[in-house]
Amino acid sequence: LGITAVDVSQLLSIAWAGSYVNDFIDQGKIKRVYIQGEADARSGPEDFSKWRVRNATGGLVPFANFATGSWNYGPQGLYRYGGIPSMQIQGSPAPGVSTGEAMAEMERLVSQLPSGYQIAWTGLSLEERDSGNQAPMLFALSIAAVFLCLAALYESWTIPISVMLAVPLGVLGAVLAAMVRGLPNDVFFQVGILTTVGVTARNAILLVEFARSLEDQGMKLIEATKEAARVRLRPILMTSVAFSMGVLPLAFASGAGATTRIAIGTAVLGGMISATILATFFIPLFYVVVRRITDFLSGTRDQDGSASAAPERADGGVADDR
Repeated sequence: LGITAVDVSQLLSIAWAGSYVNDFIDQGKIKRVYIQGEADARSGPEDFSKWRVRNATGGLVPFANFATGSWNYGPQGLYRYGGIPSMQIQGSPAPGVSTGEAMAEMERLVSQLPSGYQIAWTGLSLEERDSGNQAPMLFALSIAAVFLCLAALYESWTIPISVMLAVPLGVLGAVLAAMVRGLPNDVFFQVGILTTVGVTARNAILLVEFARSLEDQGMKLIEATKEAARVRLRPILMTSVAFSMGVLPLAFASGAGATTRIAIGTAVLGGMISATILATFFIPLFYVVVRRITDFLSGTRDQDGSASAAPERADGGVADDR
């Protein structure tokens, strides 16, 4: 027919898409000239038959002589991930559902696809998944840091154990409070857990430190622990109630960003209530048990539970107190 693909492409680009020609001056203003086919001659595939392409000899060849038009469906875009053909899936969690639960549900749905499909996260979801896998390690490092600080404070590796044994009591209250209110286990709840660990250890320190001081003054273990529990009860209750009242607005927040404040406040409030009620009774028990086990292993405690100490003589020797 004497036509080329360039001729066909040029006609389509000009007649159907439009093309800029030049400028002209109209009443002192510069205006542009565009050339394009009429709207009723470029609205559907059947309109191709209305156009003719000029061939090499100057003749006009109708489109119907070399082309046919039909409807067909194709992808809006071709997605690749790491050079592999992929499908992009987007979603958002329903109200009251955490992003972690939504991601787990999406992984479950992908597992139902035919063999050969795998899921890979990108963007914020990838960062959340990577950071979520680090949560147990971060909790372990936080507890280890608290333990090392207590060990340096008491110059002992065993006494801080009685303080750390009270931490699960506070965490238990935080978890129960979140379950009662139907809150998800998200990053904000985990921040509340870390705060609960700190305040629970603080209550234990108030009692253990005073009991250790009384023992250093010569009191027996049981008497020192009882006296510390009696004297430190009011400071523990005062600080716990004051802290709980401080986080109460967070637990019942409203407005923009309320979800974040509610998650943190509920965890801390539940942990404080549990730590105040349970730890007040269990911390003295933990302290006595740990001290007796330690002294038993080191052989520095008599059968009656009192420490055996021999008074020093004036010449620096040790007197026999048999």
